[in-house]
Amino acid sequence: MRTVFLIFTLLLNGLFIQSQEIIALPYEKPESVSWEGGEKAFFSTIWNTEVVCNVSVPTMEVFRPAPGTANGTSVVIAPGGGLYALSIESEGNMVARWLAERGITAFVLKYRLVPTGEDGVRDLNETSKNNLEEFKRLISVVIPYSVADGLAAVKHVREHAKEWGLKEDRIGFMGFSAGGAVTMGVAYNATPESGPDFLVPVYAWTDAMPVQPVSADQPPMLVICASDDPLGLASGSLDLYKSWYDARLRVALHMYSKGGHGFGMRSQGLPSDSWIERFYDWGIAEELINPAGK
Repeated sequence: MRTVFLIFTLLLNGLFIQSQEIIALPYEKPESVSWEGGEKAFFSTIWNTEVVCNVSVPTMEVFRPAPGTANGTSVVIAPGGGLYALSIESEGNMVARWLAERGITAFVLKYRLVPTGEDGVRDLNETSKNNLEEFKRLISVVIPYSVADGLAAVKHVREHAKEWGLKEDRIGFMGFSAGGAVTMGVAYNATPESGPDFLVPVYAWTDAMPVQPVSADQPPMLVICASDDPLGLASGSLDLYKSWYDARLRVALHMYSKGGHGFGMRSQGLPSDSWIERFYDWGIAEELINPAGK
């Protein structure tokens, strides 16, 4: 009977984590970028995962822990996708569910992207291959708005922390690839109201958001990447780590020898599969996460 009750409880918890809400974020309509049609969500056969593209209105989806399990820590998650799309499942929803199961309230951010047609992944591949200068121009035009959405997300979570049972000083920002660029853009442009309390750039795209000098008030950071990243992002991750280290800030680095790019929550049978567990361990060690039952 006890086993049946336990299974029922786990099912209820899983259902609770699946049942969420969408929060619209405030934003200013840009003069230099315009989108046609609405946001597109589909399964990309190129990336072999669920993606979202043509995002013109920033929103975030809330993944709350089951009742009685929240520990007060929250994380805004920025999926990657070259600023043309969002790898919404492997670098968004799956991450959020994992965190929520461990008491962390997660917010999956849909930040504004380069305007695209029906398939943003295909548009990314074609533009970056056939017109690199135009690709770079479009990225440079849209990323300030992507970063503004990240700042708005943190500010919104902090403003509503008390009503959600969250701690105002334990709001983190985690981003993958282009989302890692957004993460660092948020760090470099934060105000006291919009600044995260910890940062987790995962194979951050430092070409899109170059590493900058940092002040002594930057929050703790965990940098994650793989040495064999085919986009060459390992060196940028090392530069990020060094910028924090040289400023005598709290920083950690997990550089896996294998993992490639875009591993997110994908299972590859490699040590990099457990990166999110290392984040959890780091969060506990830095007193940013209260472990279950404490």
